[in-house]
Amino acid sequence: MSSAPHIPVLGREAIDHLAPREGGLYIDATFGAGGYSRAILDMPGTRVIAIDRDRTAIAGGAELVERSAGRLTLVEDRFSNLAEICAAQGVDGVDGVVMDVGVSSMQLDQAGRGFSFRLDGPLDMRMGQAGPTAADVVARASEGDLADIIYLLGEERQSRRIARAVVADRQETPFTTTRALADLIGRVVRSKPGDIHPATRTFQALRIFVNEELEELQNALIAAERVLKPGGRLVVVSFHSLEDRIVKNFFAERSKTGGGSRHLPEVSQAVPSFQLLTRRPVIAGEDEVAHNPRARSAKLRAAERTSAPAQDDREQSSWPKLSDVMRGG
Repeated sequence: MSSAPHIPVLGREAIDHLAPREGGLYIDATFGAGGYSRAILDMPGTRVIAIDRDRTAIAGGAELVERSAGRLTLVEDRFSNLAEICAAQGVDGVDGVVMDVGVSSMQLDQAGRGFSFRLDGPLDMRMGQAGPTAADVVARASEGDLADIIYLLGEERQSRRIARAVVADRQETPFTTTRALADLIGRVVRSKPGDIHPATRTFQALRIFVNEELEELQNALIAAERVLKPGGRLVVVSFHSLEDRIVKNFFAERSKTGGGSRHLPEVSQAVPSFQLLTRRPVIAGEDEVAHNPRARSAKLRAAERTSAPAQDDREQSSWPKLSDVMRGG
């Protein structure tokens, strides 16, 4: 199983922290090109349930399914549904879950998917096959919603200027291609030589919004907590600060022990459902960054499931909702 054509960012470190053992059952929550699944299946007797919402990735994994001789099951679905996927497979507990969050290099390199402003293509950006496209969002979102999306999800300081220009221009010609939108942003956002492309943060924001990536991640973490056996491990690789903050806060909340201030009333504290394996995020080394610049922003966090019950979901997201924006709410 080891002839992997694709090595995920921080792949070796992710597998080291996952620590697959003989006969274990694992979830590769973001199958992509199958790098994690291949590495897990190298351990004798392991089984993998691999999930991806991208039909192209699922189709590309057919050969690996055949070579795994029944040890790999591929499921086309959102990784936030991993608990329901396990139930459908008759699985009530797994030994580990690994996630590589965000867009894949394969998706970025396909102009027809519309993820990259460097390749002209339809303004799509959907990881799956359903739901509104980025072009739909740009066409229908109000100026205020568009500015909020770009500012909150892209951390773009000039979000209001971009939103104002988009709304003004779309009245005459709808934005249907990546190049048209990138060209507009390039005209209205001032940049200096050496800066990232002016459209970078806006494209990131639209991609995250269209795919509901932050909600998906939050719900996937909660689902993983429910399906992991005591001693099972959760490993997450993220690529920007919004994702990493969600993972960091989730692990911090779930690993919190008692204590508190002697000056404040005692507050009941849930028994920790995770024990941290990474006090600080693991980052890529110089060699990996040199071979793959995308690794520069990657952060890995990992934790081990305790025997405590899964905690109640107390997370409340504050990001713009796709359904609200598309219906004008």
